Amino acid sequence: MSLELRSPAKLSPGDRVAIVSPSFAAPGAYPAVHEQAMRRVRAVLGLVPIEYPTTRRVGASAADRAADLNAAFADPSIRAVLATIGGEDQITVVAQLDADAVRRDPKPFLGYSDNTNILSWLWTNGVAGFYGGSTQVHLGAGPAIDACHLASLRAALFTGERLEITEPGESEDFGVLWDDPAALTDAGEREATEAWTWAGPARSVTGRTWGGCMEVLQWLLTAGRFPVDPSVLAGAVLLLETSEEIIPAREFGWILRSLGERGILAAVDAVVVARAAASSPEQRTDSTARAAHRAAQRDVVLDLVTRYNPDAVVCVGPPFGHTRPQWIVPYGGELTVDGEQRKIFADYR
Repeated sequence: MSLELRSPAKLSPGDRVAIVSPSFAAPGAYPAVHEQAMRRVRAVLGLVPIEYPTTRRVGASAADRAADLNAAFADPSIRAVLATIGGEDQITVVAQLDADAVRRDPKPFLGYSDNTNILSWLWTNGVAGFYGGSTQVHLGAGPAIDACHLASLRAALFTGERLEITEPGESEDFGVLWDDPAALTDAGEREATEAWTWAGPARSVTGRTWGGCMEVLQWLLTAGRFPVDPSVLAGAVLLLETSEEIIPAREFGWILRSLGERGILAAVDAVVVARAAASSPEQRTDSTARAAHRAAQRDVVLDLVTRYNPDAVVCVGPPFGHTRPQWIVPYGGELTVDGEQRKIFADYR
C-alpha cells in the first residue's frame, strides 16, 4: 500500500486518556453506565480518564465536539483518545478537525460505527488507529469487560503485540438497556456463534487495513472523503461491518457493489466482514430470523467479492463490529488473513 501511515506510541500506566463523545453523548443520557466505565478505566487499565465539555452534553454542536477533539489531539499530556460511542452525524464534525495536531503528536484513537469518520480521516492524514471499542458499550455495561475485548484493548494501548483473532463462541446483538440498573451487572442474551466462512484462494495475506461501518463508508464516499485513486489500497485488507440499523442484505450488496465499481474491491488482497448484528431493541427477531439475516449477508459478500476480485481472500464472521464480545482490530495497522490455515492475526504495533 503506497500510503505512509504512522503508528502512535504506546501508553504507560498512569497516563491520561481523553474520553470524548464525537457523535452521541451517551454518558449524559445514561450516566450510571458511563461512570462504571470510568471506574474500570482507572482500576483495570490503570489510566486516568479525562472528560471534555461535550463528553456528557447531549445535543452538543458539531463545532463544540470538534473543539474537544482538537483539544485532546493537541494536548501532549493526553496519550490516547477513546470514543464513548458512535452515532450518526460525526461526518459534520470531521471537517472541523485539525490535521496538523494529529500529525505533530499521533496518539491512538479507538472507536467504531460512526467513528469510521474519524478513523478514515486519521488514515488519510497518515495516522493509524484502532477499529472497535466504546467506553459505554464495552467498558461500562455488563458484569465485566469481555476477555477478547480486554486483550485487544491492552494490545492496542500498551503492548503492541500480535494476537490471533479467535471466536469467543457466544454473541449478543445488544445488551441490557442502559436505563435498567441490571445493565451494570448483567450481559445481554447471548447465543452460540456459527463457524466463520472462508472463500478465495488458500493463501496468506498481510496488509494494512481500511474500511469500517458499511453505512458510514457510503456516506464518506458520497461526501468525497476518500482518495480519488483506489490504488492507495493496493494489497490492503478491507474491513466491513454493519450497524444496529440492520440494513437488508440487498442494500448491503448495493453498497458493496459500488465499492466494486469504484475499484476498491479489486485493489485489496483480502476482505473481512464482521458478524452482523441481526436484531436490536427496536427490531427484535428470533434466532431463526437472525441466522437467516447473517446468512443472506454472507452470501452477498461471497458473490460480489468473487465477482470483482476472485483472488481476494475472504472471511465472514469475526466479531469486530456491532456484536459483543468484540475484538478491537488495527485500522491502518496490519492484519494477516490466512486463507490456508483459516486464521486471522492482528498486529497492534
